[in-house]
Amino acid sequence: MGQGRGWEGAVLKLMRGKDFEFTVTDAEDVTPDFRRLRLTDGGMLAATGVHPTMWVRLWFENAGKPHQRAYTLVDPDPEAGRFSMEFALHEGCASDWARTAKAGDTIEATVQGTGFEVPQPLPSRVFAVADPASLPALNSLLDAVGAMPATIWFEGGGAEDGLPFRTDPELHEVRTVPRRDAGAHLVARVKEELPELLRAAPEPYVWIACDTATTRALGAYVRKELGVAKQRVNALGYWRAT
Repeated sequence: MGQGRGWEGAVLKLMRGKDFEFTVTDAEDVTPDFRRLRLTDGGMLAATGVHPTMWVRLWFENAGKPHQRAYTLVDPDPEAGRFSMEFALHEGCASDWARTAKAGDTIEATVQGTGFEVPQPLPSRVFAVADPASLPALNSLLDAVGAMPATIWFEGGGAEDGLPFRTDPELHEVRTVPRRDAGAHLVARVKEELPELLRAAPEPYVWIACDTATTRALGAYVRKELGVAKQRVNALGYWRAT
């Protein structure tokens, strides 16, 4: 698939994307709908370095055409040249590949567009909105900010479902929200509960990573209606509802 990735590949190349090949070393079904793969990095981490919530674009075949999807690195180890990736399984070419991936399988990847800095001044509290697709990034965020309190709205599951949360019950409050009305229920819950919580947080940091429409709606609400400074808001759509 290294040749002819269509317009997506051309754009990434123009934007100085770097290409690597990963090799699967192990696979684990965390739950029936959540699968973890362990991979070698093909020299990537030595070339790029590592930062919190770091993600790469994987290339899959979809009806004979190349298709890219972004995934977060889990526990990257630059010295060993290894990391894991976690897949919330649903319909689609990425999930189809992850379901059957086994040791020795390879996947091509492009590194482009990723970046994260812990906000300064440090937040007094983190407010996060996430779902199974962005759970690896949420875990990486919580690792990066250390012993900092957080309120998390999590759509579509919880630790009781076997998902690998890295939350500390003494620091992190997780409010699970069922997915209803294409994400509208989550938007309503956050709009109902966040304003009062913000009033008690002098230095808030709001991190939103859900489906694109939900993320866009909540990001605009937090910035425009609640008045949180844009440098204190990180909103990135992780998938598109179809």
